[in-house]
Amino acid sequence: MKDLLYVSAVLLMHVLCLFAPFTFNWNAFWLGVVHYILCGLFWVTLCYHRGLSHGSFKLPKYLEYLFAYFGMLALQGDPIFWVSTHRYHHKFTDTEADPHSPVEGFWFSHMGWIFDDNYLVQKGVSTVWGYHVTFFGEFSMSYLGTPSMEHRGLVKNNWFVALFTFGEGWHNNHHAFEFSARHGLEWWQLDTTWYVIKLLEHFGLATNVKVPSKIHKHKKSLKNRMDDMKPQTDVKMQKMISVDCSEAKAYLST
Repeated sequence: MKDLLYVSAVLLMHVLCLFAPFTFNWNAFWLGVVHYILCGLFWVTLCYHRGLSHGSFKLPKYLEYLFAYFGMLALQGDPIFWVSTHRYHHKFTDTEADPHSPVEGFWFSHMGWIFDDNYLVQKGVSTVWGYHVTFFGEFSMSYLGTPSMEHRGLVKNNWFVALFTFGEGWHNNHHAFEFSARHGLEWWQLDTTWYVIKLLEHFGLATNVKVPSKIHKHKKSLKNRMDDMKPQTDVKMQKMISVDCSEAKAYLST
């Protein structure tokens, strides 16, 4: 019954959006754009994700509370729920225990997973748009992105998603260095959220900003190479054990 209510609410939101062209006006359009930028960039991506979930920088408490409070306008849950779900996602990445696991398929990863959670759903074109940008990113950054040398696994970098999610599309980089306030680690990787964090840092509003050093990157690269060698080493060990067992059987039979 609960899932039916959630499905009905989400469907209602999309049906209401079909009437938006018939009631279009520029004031409402620009209000939606501002709502999307504030929710997506400042309140969810910057505050909920990089600030509260990963502690990649610190804001003054009054600003942190303000961003966290208004972040609920994105209708993705309260700060505690959002942060706990995201940390659980990182703990069980690429497994069935991942709250929005890509191994469960497109529809589950895209938005099906929200029907198991307590979401407050209301109308609003910008909210629906924000939903799909967020949800599509979860799947596309696992299957539609490009591989990277930073992190092994399903998660990938996706420049297209990064354009609409203010830099969140560099998901492989993020999983490689979860503590980093910067996701676009290369100069050409657009990361709007990082630019805003640097601006806040310039004015003394963001402190203890964390980014991976050259040593961090070197250690990650070395670990990846060792992980790549491990399967080959395991195969060689299995062959050696097999040979030893065969020789032992031959010796015992004599």
